[in-house]
Amino acid sequence: MTRTAYPSDLTDGEWKVLELLVPSAKPGGRPRSVDMREVLNGVFYILRSGCAWRLMPHDLPKWKTVYDYFRAWRLEGVWEQLNQSLREQLRLKVGRNAQPSAGVLDSQSVKTTEVGGLRGYDGGKKVKGRRRHVLVDTQGLLLKVKVQAGNVSDREGGKVLLLALTGLFARLTHLFVDGGYKGKWVEWVKETLDWTALVVQHPYAGRSGFWLPEGQELTPEQLATLKGHRTFQALPRRWVVERTLAWICRSRRHSKDYEHLPETSEAFIYAAMIRLMLTRLAKPKL
Repeated sequence: MTRTAYPSDLTDGEWKVLELLVPSAKPGGRPRSVDMREVLNGVFYILRSGCAWRLMPHDLPKWKTVYDYFRAWRLEGVWEQLNQSLREQLRLKVGRNAQPSAGVLDSQSVKTTEVGGLRGYDGGKKVKGRRRHVLVDTQGLLLKVKVQAGNVSDREGGKVLLLALTGLFARLTHLFVDGGYKGKWVEWVKETLDWTALVVQHPYAGRSGFWLPEGQELTPEQLATLKGHRTFQALPRRWVVERTLAWICRSRRHSKDYEHLPETSEAFIYAAMIRLMLTRLAKPKL
């Protein structure tokens, strides 16, 4: 690479991890002449900066070329496949089984723009746009994402996401969820998938106040002095998916949902996690 590198570019170590996973050129037609590392650098530049495709710098490949590869890989499911391969490698690197046995489910409401497409109003968050339904493992690595209209509830969106997991995760049998999924949804998970689901809720819901270390309980005297306030704790496993959503939103492309198609939003979310995992995999194991 002869140009000056952008912060979003793949390093030599990261490209070494990813290069073997990049799909080969299809047989027939003109031979592939474009540098695939530079094509991916273009995708990661769009992802990290949040700029429009046509504003891609001229020292990267032409924006139409980069977009064509991004779109083709979305249609062929390549982004999800890359996410899966890198996730399994990273789980093995940290000493875990390649396949998870438990997951954490949550959603995030985001505004959309004037580009149109699927959207709805989330009355709870007071957001007009879309909802990202995200399932991660207990390390916070993305297992599956479904982007739906903002008026699709956590429970209904969760059902759509879980039904799309058929045949993907043989060991997955348990879920951690928040209060938005309680009630009959837990029964549905048991009856439909034969999985268990634990609803993790704050023990002092309805109060607001100060931080309390995890595992420490309040005495009756302390509770009496709160006067309508609550304490803040890191709840079991729920924080894992919240951290993943924060990782995803480091990329400015995810500050809003700029895409016309929800499938494009999903592909960019997989790309964001791919970029994060490449950084971790390229680091030497301590």
